[in-house]
Amino acid sequence: MITIRRSTERGHVHSDWLESFHTFSFGDYYDPEHMGFSHLRVINQDTIQPSQGFGMHSHHDMEIITYVTQGELAHKDSLGTGSVIKPGEIQRMSAGKGIRHSEFNHSKTDTVKLLQIWVMPNQKGVEPSYEQKTIPAVKNEWILLASSAEDSGLVKTHQDAKLYVAYLNDFASIEYCFKDATRCGWLQVVQGAVLVNGKTLHAGDGAAVIDEPTIQIECKQNAELLWFDLLR
Repeated sequence: MITIRRSTERGHVHSDWLESFHTFSFGDYYDPEHMGFSHLRVINQDTIQPSQGFGMHSHHDMEIITYVTQGELAHKDSLGTGSVIKPGEIQRMSAGKGIRHSEFNHSKTDTVKLLQIWVMPNQKGVEPSYEQKTIPAVKNEWILLASSAEDSGLVKTHQDAKLYVAYLNDFASIEYCFKDATRCGWLQVVQGAVLVNGKTLHAGDGAAVIDEPTIQIECKQNAELLWFDLLR
């Protein structure tokens, strides 16, 4: 079964410095029908104006993944990390027993666009940590970005969850086979348009996938996809 969450159905916040679309309930946006999916709790699509951002604030017991699609995002945290995250990179921060951080648009002239993703951890109170890695420049195949320590993802999370990205050319096709019936998936279309087991998804659309042993994806327009393999 594939259940589509259209881009236009998401929560929407718009201020003078931030525009954000919430796939799941977040902040002042509350929808009891969309509180998350499996251990996936947040997918926020943010556009931040030049030199603006989120001041120092705290998190705990959450795996936070940042995926920049345009521009540059400056990050600082209470671990002493200072970095700039760009397209083609993946960042993971395990909040664990507590961390403070800030996120600002690094540019004084251009907007930054990103997806912030929260995954609920399978351990509480771990030591906070940070990773940032470059994504291989590979087309038309799944690239494992984030996974538990037992797998070969670029960054590691405290959860039995895998996050992949795929950059698809027009008319390319790709598939994904679940290991067994204990798994489910969430597909988020970052850019472009695809057919997923015959269903059309466009940029900003998401889809929950349950009881589908395999998904077949056909690219209709150059596409960038995030795919989550999760426990049911």
